[in-house]
Order: sequence, then C-alpha cells, then structure tokens
Amino acid sequence: MKTDIILAGVGGQGILSIATVIGQAALEEGLYIKQAEVHGMSQRGGDVQSNLRLSDRPIASDLISLGQADIIIAMEPMEALRYKEFLNPDGWIITSSNPFVNIPNYPDVDAVISELKEMKNIILIDTEKIGSENKMSKSVNMILLGAASKALSSISFEKLCASVKTIFGAKGEAVVEMNIRALEIGRDCE
Repeated sequence: MKTDIILAGVGGQGILSIATVIGQAALEEGLYIKQAEVHGMSQRGGDVQSNLRLSDRPIASDLISLGQADIIIAMEPMEALRYKEFLNPDGWIITSSNPFVNIPNYPDVDAVISELKEMKNIILIDTEKIGSENKMSKSVNMILLGAASKALSSISFEKLCASVKTIFGAKGEAVVEMNIRALEIGRDCE
C-alpha cells in the first residue's frame, strides 16, 4: 500500500498544517512517511507545495514523480492545475473553488474551474462559503482535508481527528473542537 499526495496552495492558507495532520495520522496508523516541502515566497503570497508519501513499506525518495500522485489537495484552483501532470490516471484532485488572485495575470477563473471539472476524479468545494456559514473561516484548510478524507483510504477519519487533537492541542480545546468540526463538515460535503 502506498499513497502519494501533493499538497498545494499559497502562503498562509494552511497547506503545511494539512500535511502535518496527515503525517501525524499516518504515523498513528503505523505507516512510513516521507515529506518534502517547497515554501517559495510563502510569507508574501507565493506558492507552497508539499510532497507527502505514505506507505506500509520503507520509502526511498521523498519526491513524487510525474504521473504518480494519487491525490492532489489544493487550497485554490490554479494550484491544483499547476500539479495535474503529477496525477496518475486514477488519481483524485480535491480543491477549493476559491481563487487566490495574487498575480496580475491570474487566468480566467471560470476557465480554470472548467478545466478542473474535466478531470476524472474531482472534489471541488467552496471552502470560503462553507467556512463563513459555519463561523470557521480560519479552519477552511481542515474543511478541505475533511473533503479529501474520502480519497485517503490509507488513513481512517478517526486518526485524522486524533491527529488534529495532537497538532492543535496546545492552542486549546475550542481550537481543537473547531478544527474537528471543520473536518466533519468537509467530509460531509457533496
């Protein structure tokens, strides 16, 4: 069993928090894990990307080759498209539909969404709207992870929740509860 995941977004969107939660849950499942991160200009709204590899056997490399990713989790649609060539033919893209327009030549959002909808396995959710409606705008990354949990067959949802408790525990019970609720809301999104 192996699961190769590419996480992508823009600095400040919580991509590395998603990677940390998945990684902790994988360790709790007894899996091997390798991770590589590219921070770019993350503090200035630049792209952030992480390769996260999970397996029941030792992993030699922390990088995912073209056409080998099982899952792409992206906090914004253009970042999902940026890495689609890494996706295997049966892979999943789970992305927020909310663009983070931080460059003057950002492509037409409707064209980006249209191209994503052509993918074989896609979960496209409006994380900003869901976060706002549920008064958890700081937890939209966990909403997205909850939606991605459907494609993370190697990690149980319960382990993701336990990982949130471990990762966010120092921030207090209210933060933990909000992030677990965000996971649940994302998991229930259609």
